[in-house]
Amino acid sequence: MDHSLAVRETAAGALRNLSACGGFEVCDDMVTKDIMTPLVALLKECSTGLDANQLSPKKCREMNKNYIEDIANEAINLLWNVCECNSTAVSIFNKEGCLEAVLHYMKKFSTNVDLAISVANCLQAVTEDNPDLLSSFNASAQQVLETVMLCPESTMKHILLRTLIAGTVWNIKDTIPPGSLGSMVNAILKIFSESLAIDAGEMIIRMKEAEKNRLKLAEAETEENMNDVRDNCVSSEDDDMEEIPKGKVRRENDISDLLPSDKWELKEVTALLMAQQTALEIIVNMCCSEDPSDDEWEELSSSDESDLFMENSYNEGSGLLMSPLCLSDEVNSAFLNNLIPKKILEKTAFPNSVALDICMHNPSWKPLIKKLNAVQCRALTCLHSILLVSDVDCLGGASALQSLAQHLSQLVFSKTELPTDTEFLEAITSALRALLQTMASKNISQCMTPEQLLALCEAGIHSSNASVRVNVVSILGISGSVLAKGQDTAETLKMIGKFLLEVAMKESSLVVAGEALDALFDVFADGKEAEKAAVQIKLLPALKEFQPVFKMRMRKEGKGQYSTDQLCVLDNVKMNLRRFIAYQETLGKTPT
Repeated sequence: MDHSLAVRETAAGALRNLSACGGFEVCDDMVTKDIMTPLVALLKECSTGLDANQLSPKKCREMNKNYIEDIANEAINLLWNVCECNSTAVSIFNKEGCLEAVLHYMKKFSTNVDLAISVANCLQAVTEDNPDLLSSFNASAQQVLETVMLCPESTMKHILLRTLIAGTVWNIKDTIPPGSLGSMVNAILKIFSESLAIDAGEMIIRMKEAEKNRLKLAEAETEENMNDVRDNCVSSEDDDMEEIPKGKVRRENDISDLLPSDKWELKEVTALLMAQQTALEIIVNMCCSEDPSDDEWEELSSSDESDLFMENSYNEGSGLLMSPLCLSDEVNSAFLNNLIPKKILEKTAFPNSVALDICMHNPSWKPLIKKLNAVQCRALTCLHSILLVSDVDCLGGASALQSLAQHLSQLVFSKTELPTDTEFLEAITSALRALLQTMASKNISQCMTPEQLLALCEAGIHSSNASVRVNVVSILGISGSVLAKGQDTAETLKMIGKFLLEVAMKESSLVVAGEALDALFDVFADGKEAEKAAVQIKLLPALKEFQPVFKMRMRKEGKGQYSTDQLCVLDNVKMNLRRFIAYQETLGKTPT
């Protein structure tokens, strides 16, 4: 709250950086030390002074700066960081009526898109799982959001802005009248489709070329200016160089102060990747949401906008999304032609190799590689969520699922070495697990060979991520249960059984060990081939010996280390282990 605007901006920026780099611990400490009191005061003061700016427009132009908006941008980012990390900060946001001030900043989106993006990020954070804030979103507040969503500008920053606001609107969907819910969902999907339709790899190639041309032009202009200066020096009748103002003659080849400082091409690509990642993350949330009412979906499926939306269906090549909320017959029918949305599927592929090479050889562009990989992983997670909530017909039937299985297999096995990146492994194994489960439930033949499955599981079981290990043993259990119904599969079932037994007995995580036991129960539940393999790997004596060990581990490790839900699952595994042993014992007594 210093009287100097420059000091305010610098202080807010320093706190913003601390909150961004320090994470939960630093943000908690900030809130404990009452950062919210001066921060809220600053935000409200800036909001009040936004229209009646203390500096004249002429002075702002001279400095190429709007201090009020720049201070607000730093403060909004600080608010976003602390609210994302600390529930007390969110409660203060609600109590102090910060929404009105924040939305006032949003109204500047047409002239200051960077400030609007900061506000949109903050809004998405504070509206997530925050029912106490919903009553503040009156018609006027919703009108501000709607205006931004309808903004026609096509820059990548504006696409990111619309995507973030779409996420906010989804978070406050309970404030939307039932009669408007259908058009709201369609508007959100249209925005997501817009961002996902853009090829980020091609965008990187184009923007890098644009940057190259801009720098060449700037260099040429600098050289021309230098020549003018030299000509003036040579033609001067007075050789006294003091006539030339100090500092006006630049060193040769030094063009740093002539180059644009904002790197707009790089910022455009970054904005696109953030928009795509955000869109995919929101779709995952949409898939995980509670079932809408039948009336709401009737509105969605019958609205004129829904019909217009369907005109650009997947079959016509636009790749417009299906609604991932396909939990009812109405939605399954309305979006039948948008099965496994093309644009999401495209985003699951590995990034463009030419674009990767550009990023790899340009230090300022190198951070984009991580963002490209993040989009791929979010797309795989999105695919996983859609598989969980959609039935086979909605997904395109058996042939579409088999094609998808081949695509996912190629992602895993197309390179000489199996992937080791933890985030990618978790995403790809989650998608494969959901897909194989869906295919198995409908008796659809699977395209991965036993050798490929075991190779994937061998790679995944050594991951430091427990979710990856859970996924691979589950995948093996699903595939093994399908093989158990076939002919001449005993040898493969023996390999699967030995692998799962070793995981169950040696795994450090009880959750993973429990999943391995569950997988064993599925694989050896039924079938002559399974019975033969079980005898040959001595499954029954191995499980009988392991049973007391598992019970002891649950008593010692269960409390304090695992959640209530995890302990409930483990209790079921323990009970099923007892039953499975009893079942195996009856098989041994049955005459052949």
